[in-house]
Amino acid sequence: MKKLKSAVVRYSFLWPSLLLIGCATYYQQNLVFQDYFSKGQIEEANSTLDKNKKVAKSNNKLLYFLQKGTVQQLMDNYEESNSYFEQAYYFTEDARKNYSLELLSFFVNPNVKPYVGEDHEKVMLHYFKAMNFLRMGSFEEALVECRRINIKLNELNDRYGDKKNRYAVDPFAHNLMGIAYEASGQVNDAFIAYRNAHNAYSQTKDFFGISTPEQLKIDLLRTAYLNGFNKELEAYQKEFGRTYTHKPSKEGELLFFWHNGLGPVKSEWSINFFVIRGEGGIVHLENKELGLSFPFSVPRNNDGSSQLGDLKIVRVAFPKYIDRTPYFKSAKVTSPLGEFNLEKAEDISAIAFTTLEDRMLREFANSLIRLAVKQASELAVRKDNENLGAILSIVNAATEKADTRNWQTLPHDISYSRIPLNEGNNTIKLNTLSHGNEKITNEFSFTGEKGKTIFHIFHSLESSPPSANY
Repeated sequence: MKKLKSAVVRYSFLWPSLLLIGCATYYQQNLVFQDYFSKGQIEEANSTLDKNKKVAKSNNKLLYFLQKGTVQQLMDNYEESNSYFEQAYYFTEDARKNYSLELLSFFVNPNVKPYVGEDHEKVMLHYFKAMNFLRMGSFEEALVECRRINIKLNELNDRYGDKKNRYAVDPFAHNLMGIAYEASGQVNDAFIAYRNAHNAYSQTKDFFGISTPEQLKIDLLRTAYLNGFNKELEAYQKEFGRTYTHKPSKEGELLFFWHNGLGPVKSEWSINFFVIRGEGGIVHLENKELGLSFPFSVPRNNDGSSQLGDLKIVRVAFPKYIDRTPYFKSAKVTSPLGEFNLEKAEDISAIAFTTLEDRMLREFANSLIRLAVKQASELAVRKDNENLGAILSIVNAATEKADTRNWQTLPHDISYSRIPLNEGNNTIKLNTLSHGNEKITNEFSFTGEKGKTIFHIFHSLESSPPSANY
């Protein structure tokens, strides 16, 4: 107990500053940047980040790198974008626990620790790097990033063991790998990646709501044909209910990727627990409304009383996501050679909600340990000084906060299509349709060249703000 009280005193100097920001979520703390970014004022958003470079050395340095990488990509600075994403990658790989901060987080909240990223964020940074390389025509480097995605997913699943984790595979990563292989002329490897992507979409469609895109089915059939895999071609024709007729591409191709909307932001929710004392120093934190009960073994004082004293009700906070609905519901690309639907291939918002849901049991455990430590520290101080104990009680309540940090410049979802090009100049139109049936057209120009694959990304940033009760 002496160690407990000394830790409380040692970190007390941080409490005033923590109280000042205790009520604001990460989104609310960065409203200026968020406002510029969501309105498409990317230069201003980038300047906002540059004016606050000290963040690059703070507990939020990972988010600084990710946001800088995103805005640089939108400014077509692909090499600079990748330099920030690479810094983010090394940070996630090299992050080590600081046990002093781990201890402090139980007295305060998780925001005192460096943010190390959600699982899907660690995966998506490699997608962004891969797309930068594809835009620059660096196919081998793009493939390295695709492989890193699968390595990261394997590492995460090994870490969780038998614990629930539905984000075990990313179909879009395999799909992108196939696209990169085929663009570099490695048709056999492309077929394998497309096949893996199809299998992965079948495995995850109930979780993330996306079945195998029609474009992937065509790519799988084509590469089976080009490799002379007649049995596989016949099997997939039967599975997809279509007959493949090979039409050699005479000119170049465009892979058009549409980033639609903005991904969710984190907020928090809280539960009030009643303290129910049991026998043998066991205390139950119960919330009957939600059917929750968590037992804790609490040491008793010399007089036999519990170190939780007369406490009856306590509050604990947990993170939650708030979705931002994209303004547009669908999009098509028109070219001199026809009209092509942009098919959803990755729902980042759905993945974010699923990964957080899967780790909620772990989140509950950490939050309840924090709660128990706070209450034990309060009672320990009350024994020596009732007034200080009362102050600590107020501080504990004010600093009870979930970790609301997340990568908030990710798109809501990603769609794509493969578009044939004529040799020479091609005028391409992106036709987006809103939920209110408003049509907006953006026009682009691409130069077709035989045997060359061009990659392009367009991000429609328009989204609903977080809900009014955020």
